[in-house]
Amino acid sequence: MPKLLIADDEKEIVELLKFYLEKDQMTIFDAHDGQEALRIFETEEIDLVILDIMMPKIDGFQLTKAIREKSNVPIMILSAKTEATDKIFGLDLGADDYISKPFDALEVVARVRANLRRLYDLGNDRKMKGSLKVADLELDLDRCILIREMEEIELTSVEFKVLFLFMNSPGQVFSKEQIYETGWKNADAVDDNTIRVCISKLRNKVGESRIHTIRGLGYRMEK
Repeated sequence: MPKLLIADDEKEIVELLKFYLEKDQMTIFDAHDGQEALRIFETEEIDLVILDIMMPKIDGFQLTKAIREKSNVPIMILSAKTEATDKIFGLDLGADDYISKPFDALEVVARVRANLRRLYDLGNDRKMKGSLKVADLELDLDRCILIREMEEIELTSVEFKVLFLFMNSPGQVFSKEQIYETGWKNADAVDDNTIRVCISKLRNKVGESRIHTIRGLGYRMEK
C-alpha cells in the first residue's frame, strides 16, 4: 500500500485529499507546516509527497529542496500561486508535478496514480537491467543516479526518466511530445518552459555539449 505525505496548512484541503486517497487504498501521513512534514518524511518510508508552497516554519520550496537532497520520490506541488515563474521555480527545484488551486480532487488522485505508476514501472525496469552507459556517462538504474567521471550525480525522478529515454537510444531525436510523455505523462500539463528547464538541468549534469537541440524537431543525445 503506497504511503503518501500531504503537507498543507489548510486542514480542509488535507482532509479532502485524505478522504479520496484513502478510498484509493493509500496510507496518508499529514502535516500542517513544513517542519512537521520534513520530520515525518525523515522517519517514515514515504512513496510520494503532496505539498503546498505557502506553509509556516518551512515553505514548500524549501521543503522540496530538502526532500530532493535526500530522495528521488515524486513530489507534487499543490498551490494557489499560479504564476509561471512559481511553477518553473518549483519544477526547477525538483518537483515532478504542479497543480494549481482550486483543484479537482479526482484529478489529483489520477495524477498521484500516474506518478506512482511511473515510479513502479521504473522499479521493474531496474530489475531487468543494471545500468546504461554512453561514453563516460553511466546511469545506475538501481540507485537512480548518474555517474560521470567517477562522480555520483543525484537526479530527480523526472530527470531520471528523461535521461533514461536519451541514454537508451543515443543519437535518436526525441520530440517534445515524447519527452513530455516520458517525464510527465500528461503533455497538456507541461509547457515549453518546463521542458527547457529540465533539459538545461540535464545539460549541467551530463555536459553542455551532450544534448543537442534539433530546431523544429526536439532533442538528441550524442553517442
